[in-house]
Amino acid sequence: MNAPFRPSTLTVRTASVSDPDELRRIEAYVAAQDEGTAFHRPAWLLGAAQGTGNRALALVAERGHELAGYVPLTEVHSPLFGRVLASSGFGVGGGMLVSDPRDAKALFAALEELALRRHCPAIELRGGTLPVRRAGWAIKQDSHCGFVRSLAADDEAELLQIPRKQRAEVRKGLANDLQVTIGSAESDRRAHYAVYAESVRNLGTPVFPRSLFDRVLDRFGNEADILTVWHQGKPVSSVLSLYHKGDVMPYWGGGTWDARRLRANDRMYFELMLHARRRGCQRFDFGRSKTHSGAYDFKRNWGFEPEPLSYAVWTAPGHEARDADPTSAKHALLIAAWKRLPLRLANLLGPHISRGLG
Repeated sequence: MNAPFRPSTLTVRTASVSDPDELRRIEAYVAAQDEGTAFHRPAWLLGAAQGTGNRALALVAERGHELAGYVPLTEVHSPLFGRVLASSGFGVGGGMLVSDPRDAKALFAALEELALRRHCPAIELRGGTLPVRRAGWAIKQDSHCGFVRSLAADDEAELLQIPRKQRAEVRKGLANDLQVTIGSAESDRRAHYAVYAESVRNLGTPVFPRSLFDRVLDRFGNEADILTVWHQGKPVSSVLSLYHKGDVMPYWGGGTWDARRLRANDRMYFELMLHARRRGCQRFDFGRSKTHSGAYDFKRNWGFEPEPLSYAVWTAPGHEARDADPTSAKHALLIAAWKRLPLRLANLLGPHISRGLG
């Protein structure tokens, strides 16, 4: 039996991210790939770049008139953390999509050439096709885990799917005097940013600019929303979620100091599970967490099993590996100091620093 015809010439080029036709081709390609994620989509690529002031780039591979591969890239510049091509910038997924593994070699070569041409001594691929025995590349497989499980058939089954100890915390949140709103209007965005900014300050992390959340919400349209839990007229927990191919991912979420005693975070995630099922989702993607961190344990308490994630990092010859990991020993003193900053000052300084994290 003859093998399927495969055009011999593969071309790799930088795509125009300002061309609507180009973006539609890429969107269709991502939707057709099993490994395609929300972080591969042009909506994320452009929203993240516009919201942080960084540059969006895209490499595409073609055979004839058909797309054969794609790498979304955010070119991140930072005086603290250096320059990097990240796929995808400000996301936890992304990386190279390729229809035929034999074409990956040409895409990796073009990616390295692009990084050098753009004076970026580092590349980060957060998933997707990984390089095999390529000079300058390192594979990380033990730093982060993902957490995904199916949603239950109804509200009661969803509650019973949560392990007993965590279920008791959810029940307390359901019994408390809390209100839940869902939307993406200005009031939703303002409440979310206030809660999120306080939450990340308490963790010692600079807050992202609000424009990042706004642009992502604008680009995703009805495939993103904000769920906020309120107590006595004040927002105490809030999460911005993405919807993609039947999955819901609570991506940017947090709570104030009051959220813990009110079990508002527990209420928030349970309400999101119910909301996601009602809008047709089948799976709940709890996102990634640093292995054996507090967030890692929290998600396991909900009955999610950790799945190790694989990332690839390239460092140009003659350069040191980039370190923008907020949990690394190098940044420990800065994190401790940031936790003590007044919230107003942290919110003023944070966006100028975080836009360079990627």
